[in-house]
Amino acid sequence: MSEIPTDAKETTATPDNTPDTIDNGFDFSARYSDILGKVNQTLDKVDWSQAGKVGKASGILLAVIVAQVLIKGVLDTINLLPIVPGLLELLGLVVVGNWSWQNLTTSEKRSSVIDKLTSLRQEYFG
Repeated sequence: MSEIPTDAKETTATPDNTPDTIDNGFDFSARYSDILGKVNQTLDKVDWSQAGKVGKASGILLAVIVAQVLIKGVLDTINLLPIVPGLLELLGLVVVGNWSWQNLTTSEKRSSVIDKLTSLRQEYFG
């Protein structure tokens, strides 16, 4: 038969039923407030004027990741349908063929496309 120690400290529960102390006398609320104090001191030392750039970059990165996950989900759902992927490939071929026919059939049209690409490259890359 196992013996239960009689000197164990009784725990009190907060409204969310988490104990404030543990059997060895560790005071959770004091330790929690100590850690929060240290975190606040560390955050006060941060140069928040630079945080805007980091926040924007991380926000854009997060938005790109979420968009990629959503796009992958949509594409996986489309691929589950039996005939839709083949129809979408056919539609892509038709669109590329139509664009090619309208923009690449004569030398003037081809030079116009090259001029547009050159101007876009100069605009974006300098």
